[in-house]
Parts: sequence; structure tokens; C-alpha cells
Amino acid sequence: MSEVLRVGNASGFYGDRFAAWREMLDGGELDVLTGDYLAELTMLILGRDRLRDPSLGYAKTFLRQLEGCLGTALDRGVRIVTNAGGLNPAGLAAAIGSLADRLGLTVRVGYVEGDALARPDALTANAYLGAYGIAACLDSGADVVVTGRVTDASLVVGPAIARFGWGRDDLDALAGATVAGHLLECGAQVTGGNFSFFTELPDGGRRPGFPVAELHPDGSCVITKHPGTGGAVTVETVTAQLLYEIGGPAYLGPDVVTRLDTVELCADGPDRVRVSGVRGTPPPGTLKVGVNNLGGFRNSMTFVLCGLEIPAKAALVRGQIEASVGPEGLEFTLARTDHPDAADTEAASALLHVHLRDGDKARAGRAFSAAAVELALASYPGCTLTTLPGDATPYGVFTADAVPQDVVPHVAVLPSGERTPIPPPSRTVGPDEPAPAADPTDGAAPEADPPASPADRPTRRAPLGELVGARSGDKGGDANLGVWARTDATWSWLRGWLTTDRLHELLPETAPLAVQRYELPNLRSVNFVVAGLLGQGVAASTRFDPQAKALGELLRSRLVDLPADLTPGPDSPPGLDAPPGPDAPPGLDAPPGGMAPGEGR
Repeated sequence: MSEVLRVGNASGFYGDRFAAWREMLDGGELDVLTGDYLAELTMLILGRDRLRDPSLGYAKTFLRQLEGCLGTALDRGVRIVTNAGGLNPAGLAAAIGSLADRLGLTVRVGYVEGDALARPDALTANAYLGAYGIAACLDSGADVVVTGRVTDASLVVGPAIARFGWGRDDLDALAGATVAGHLLECGAQVTGGNFSFFTELPDGGRRPGFPVAELHPDGSCVITKHPGTGGAVTVETVTAQLLYEIGGPAYLGPDVVTRLDTVELCADGPDRVRVSGVRGTPPPGTLKVGVNNLGGFRNSMTFVLCGLEIPAKAALVRGQIEASVGPEGLEFTLARTDHPDAADTEAASALLHVHLRDGDKARAGRAFSAAAVELALASYPGCTLTTLPGDATPYGVFTADAVPQDVVPHVAVLPSGERTPIPPPSRTVGPDEPAPAADPTDGAAPEADPPASPADRPTRRAPLGELVGARSGDKGGDANLGVWARTDATWSWLRGWLTTDRLHELLPETAPLAVQRYELPNLRSVNFVVAGLLGQGVAASTRFDPQAKALGELLRSRLVDLPADLTPGPDSPPGLDAPPGPDAPPGLDAPPGGMAPGEGR
């Protein structure tokens, strides 16, 4: 048996490229093909599906994708692992069996359950399970493994456990595979999708291929993609995905705490990046629980304000709407998209977005939208709207909770129908204990701002993004913003310049919010976690960028005083291009010696 496990990914979210499953199966050699369909918002969507039909609750798209390629996967011995089971993994497993019967195929399907928690006051409540249930299904001979809410990285960690036989104490290996899973979970984001420097990609980022991880027994890996596919795999594209939706250096998971401050990246040839050196520490004694509730109803109308006296026009609309429906639950956002002395109407116009959230569907529905439309001939000069009157729609509220690992019935249902309980890890860190560090000098607390750069350094006025890349995203009501430097010299400047105060200055909407700042020097990166930027979560947010996906690009667009001696362009991360150790597999470092003392979620 090969010591390399080739795991591909064909889906990063519910709605990703439909043809990716076929592309990945036909594009090159694979042992396992994974698909990630779940996000906080997805669980809400599936919860509403299940309210309408209790037999649903899983990602229906996956079944249509599987119909065209299940036979190919079975013929080639490629095993499929997906969390498309959502709220009903047993239902999806049964549907796959029916699909196979219709296609004249024999398939062994296992599934993982136990994540759904009984919360009568919640629409959905699901614990983020680990990878050992997936491994148990694969060990029993499953061709397809379906899960509910596991951590995204578990889709990769589970197959690695099954192939290499890792136990609960193989923390460094589990942590390495967790990094591989985190890199693969968002599909093409690691191969050039949503990449700050997309214009530098060979195909300009037009159709990036989906990624592959070549995993080794020590947990190290090479990230790559099938030959001939678009996009690129570089140290920077991998860095960008590493920074996506993370917090501090200690990346918490149900099987291991992965130390992101130990990750080493090194170019390993065209479209190949070696990931090694990852250290792991014992997991927490609790599991994260994602809870979705229906928060009420909402509606939105947008007014176009053209020309002069934009603030006064917005104030008039606000007064009129409040007088008509009352001020409770109203939110007004004025987007100054107008330009002075513009030659056309669109360039001369600002947009006033008016949102209403209420528990009363009637008030948030036609009562509100009709009140806005009625102003068409009775408000500011040039009054017009971009939206038609409509009914209110329900919205959800996401919150995160935690429960002890040993109270969640993690169960692997094998293809034979046998139910195998998965015991929790015996070695955990309690809620009141500090997480052990991978290095005794390291800590997981937010970084204090470093000393500022010299004030007398010659500068030039230019966008920050000339020198740095960024990747941002959502976690419940919080947002993360990771920024990386392209050169050693830029990192020496950036870490002292980009303080929390500077972030508040450049992104004023963050100023009233709590911000945590973390440094990852091995990635030449700094990560910010902005608490509460997204309010009650993506489904409830009325922010223009409700998932904070563009927050990093907004930061990069700000004009700042850049040191005049720093020039754009990438170079290799410091100290990460050393030759591999003499006993390492081709293209990989030798395993780190010793164990650390002692997904993400």
C-alpha cells in the first residue's frame, strides 16, 4: 500500500461548481474525494427544508452530482466522504442506496450521526464532531461515508486516520492532517480562487481547479491540483486559505488543537506546496455547538438619491418612513456611491438602504414596502427606488454554545448496519486549564501591539494592497481578517505598523468593536478577529457585505503611507525553503522529533 494518501475536494459549499465531482474523478489519481456542503447559514436552510418535509434536511444537490459519477468512483476505487448529510445523514445514506439500486450498482454506505442535540427552543442545534466516526466507517469497508455536522477538516482527517492508523495520542499527525483539511475544505480558494493577486495567476483566475492533498504518515502533506487545471498552488495561495476564518494560533478541534504558528510552507515544484512541522496539543473537553433559531421577519427597500443635498434627502426619507410605520426595528444605511459633477445619473447617485426587522410578518411585509413606494411622488426631488414592494422573509439567528464531549453520542453506522459508538478522547484540556503550547515560549493570547515603525522613514502614498494580501470571512457574528506580507522586508514593517489602532483608523466600522490581534510570523501574517461586526450572524445581517468576504479587499484598497524603499512583489517565506531531511519521503521534511507537551471549529 502506498504511503501517500491522495485526498481531493470537489465542493467547498452548498452551491459550488456542479461539475467538480466529475472533473476531479477524471482529472487524475485519487484515493478519496471529499465534499464540504455545510456552513452556519446552510444549517439554517436545511432546517427550514426539514420543517416543510421531515424526510429532507440534507444537500439534495449532492445526489444529483453523485448520479453522474458514482459508477466511476466505484470502478476506480475512489472513496467518497461528505458532510452533505446535514441534518439527516441517515436519510441521505438511504437515498444513496436507492440511487445505486436504480443505477444497477452495489455500494457500501456508512454514515455518522449523534451531532444533533435536543434543543426544543432551537430550529437546529448541532455539535461539531471529530474524525474518528468517519475512520470507523472507512475501516469497515464503506465506499461512501455521509456525515452530519463534523468539523470541515474532519472530512480529510478521517481518511488519514483510517489509512495510517493514528491513535488519539498522535497529536502532531492529527494536527498536520487538520491543516490539510482546512486547506482543502473551501475547494478552489486554495488554488487561486478569491486570491488577492488573481491577476498574477497563469489564467487570471478564470477557472481554478479543485485541490488535492498528498498526505504522509507523519501528517505532513503536499497541496497540489490535477495537471492542466486552472489557477495555481503557491505558497501565497496556501497562506491565504490558512488565514481564512481562523482566530488565534491555537486552532481548536474535537480531536486536537492545531498550532497554526508551527505550520511551515515551502514550494515543492510547480503547483506544489509542502506543508510540514505542524504541532498538535490535546483537544478541549468540550465540543462547539452551532444553534440556529428563527429570529423574525425582515424586508428591505433601496432609495436612489441623486445630485445635491444627499444627507438632507436621506433625512427626509427617514422621517417619512418612521412616521409611517414607527421607528422600531428600522435600520438606515446611506452608501455614498455618488461622485461630484458626474456626467450620468448612476455616477451622481447615492443609495439609501432601509431595512426593517420585526416579529410581526405583516408590519415587516407589505405595510413597510408599501409605505416606501407611497413616497414616490411625495418625497425628495428625483425620488426613485431600485426595489419593488414585497412580503417579508424569515431570517435566522446563529449562536455558538459548547457541551462536554462525553455527553454527545458520536456514532458510526457501518455499511452492515452495525452501530459503533465512538468514545471521546481520554486526554483533553479542561475549560479552566490553559491550553498547552507547542513551544514553551509561545502563548495563545491576543498579541499586544508591537513597537511602531520609525516615524522618519521616507514614504509614498499608495494602496496598502500593493504590498500585502488579505483574506477575510465570517464566524457567527464575528469576522476575521488575515493579512500577509509578500516579502521579509514588508513583514518587518507590517507587524509594527498594522496595529489594532491602525485597523480602527482604516476600517472605521471596527472602531467601536472589540478586536483581537494575533501574529503568525511563520506565515508573515497578522490576523484580526472583529467581535460583533456581523451582528447576529450571516442570516440576520443587513450589512452590505454580510459575510465579511470583502473586508480584506476593503483594507487593501485604503491609501496609506507605504515605506518608499518597499517594493511590490512576492518572495519565499523566511527559512522555509531548506532542503528536505535525508530520511523524509520525496518532497517532504523528516517528521519532527518528540511529542508536544501535554479544524477546526
